[in-house]
Amino acid sequence: MKAVVRSAISSLYEGWCEEEGRLYRLRIKGRVLRLGEWEYNPLAVGDEVEFTPYSPTEGLITARLDRRSAFCRWNIKLEKNQTIAANMDQVAIVTSAYEPPFRPRFLDRALSCVQGDAHVMIVMNKCDFDLSEDEFDRWALYHRLGYDILAVSAATGEGIDELKRRLRGHVTALVGQSGVGKSSLVNLIIQPEKKQATNAISDKYQRGRHTTNHSLWLERDDIVLIDTPGVRELLVPYEDKSVLEASFPEFAAFHDSCEYGG
Repeated sequence: MKAVVRSAISSLYEGWCEEEGRLYRLRIKGRVLRLGEWEYNPLAVGDEVEFTPYSPTEGLITARLDRRSAFCRWNIKLEKNQTIAANMDQVAIVTSAYEPPFRPRFLDRALSCVQGDAHVMIVMNKCDFDLSEDEFDRWALYHRLGYDILAVSAATGEGIDELKRRLRGHVTALVGQSGVGKSSLVNLIIQPEKKQATNAISDKYQRGRHTTNHSLWLERDDIVLIDTPGVRELLVPYEDKSVLEASFPEFAAFHDSCEYGG
């Protein structure tokens, strides 16, 4: 039988079995999922697995199917690649115009963490606050590079209907720094009647405090979100350098004439 992982906490998983139309509590059977040298976690929310049920609500995972896409980061404490979400067809990277301020370097790293076949959309929350001229130019650069960009405000509702339109019919991983307002956006999109907790910004560092501790699979009105934990720092996963080349299309025109080939 097959299932899609909807919750992954430590070695405990929750998987939706479409064939049975129910959730199963799952564990990995022995050492059937062998990790790569630089791989930390065997499964992430969105992974598709094969499992053998041993009760009406529980089962043992026997295999992980090939991933079509993933969002991975380098876990500096564990010195391993950590997969945050898998098999989404779209990634929405949420940034902020104010508290925390727009950080292009973080955005560049997030773009480099997207692996496989997934469309990328860059969402600027808190657009009711003005960007400086320099910040706006840097934000607009991503549109000129071919990325879909969208300005929204969870506070005023501006752009939320358009965001919902772009999310419908997709499985979207929602990623971003702590404090950019991901949880507020989820409140408006998925569960407006039951708000997630939102946390204030750290005045000292202008960074958010974590609200979502684990990736969550959320659904409503043909919208599926994998809401990932907000991060204060994001490091690019250890991988083949050719993957990094694909993350910066602005350099493609100079590739053949570069003095330092490869």
